[in-house]
Amino acid sequence: MSRTFRLILDCPDQVGIVTRVGEVITRNGGWINEAAHHSDEDSNWFFSRFEIQGDSLPMGIDGLKAEFEPLREELNLNMRLEDTASKKQVVIMASKGSHCLSDLLDRWKSGDLDCDIPCVISNHDDMRGLVEWYGIPYHHVPIEKENKAGGFAQVEALVEEYNSDCVVLARYMQILPQALCEKLRHKVINIHHSFLPSFIGAKPYHQASRRGVKLIGATCHYVTEQLDEGPIIDQDVVRVSHSDKVEDLVRLGKDVEKTVLARGLRAHLEDRVLVHGNKTVVFS
Repeated sequence: MSRTFRLILDCPDQVGIVTRVGEVITRNGGWINEAAHHSDEDSNWFFSRFEIQGDSLPMGIDGLKAEFEPLREELNLNMRLEDTASKKQVVIMASKGSHCLSDLLDRWKSGDLDCDIPCVISNHDDMRGLVEWYGIPYHHVPIEKENKAGGFAQVEALVEEYNSDCVVLARYMQILPQALCEKLRHKVINIHHSFLPSFIGAKPYHQASRRGVKLIGATCHYVTEQLDEGPIIDQDVVRVSHSDKVEDLVRLGKDVEKTVLARGLRAHLEDRVLVHGNKTVVFS
């Protein structure tokens, strides 16, 4: 994949933002490969994402940031520039369920996910053989009921050691402490095995079966201190019927879970997700 710079920004909406931003890029010879924009009428807020061909510019990413500084101050831009030459470091956390973990590892190995996976952290040792087959370090960090703080301190130390840009909870069956959620705000991605906000908590497929639902789904979202209420990145559903047993719902749900998680992670890796409050703008 050719090197690109990604410009992601949001700001109070007004006339001429796209023109002004584009002018900074083009006056430096920048070639725009892709651009997407959204104006939210309710909040009067503007969101945008540009992909710029890296070799079309006479400067590096720091030079481009400097070029944008006057406009950033004038338009009150929240902006960041990402260089695709630097792969994001993604730490995966899992428990005993393998379907989401194995799917992500396979997508990473085949190049479908453009990132590095420096390690996998688990509160059980069950997935060690799977992970080490891919040549990835595996860290077993038990989360004991009587000393959860100590376990999560080890988790936090590993996340820092590997300079992770993103943490993926691939069916990690522990609740992260509030302090860690706040420290890693909008950097921890979770897959919830139901179509939020329905069936929050334990055994959602059993809840869905008792309600006789006709659709089950999965939700990929950022983790916040409010359980299962973080900004939603992606969702999907599959149709079921009265004849499907709980085990059928679980099987179908697993397929949706791994697809939605991979899709949400890919959007995050490609800097397509912008968070505003508890909502997201996700550019396709």
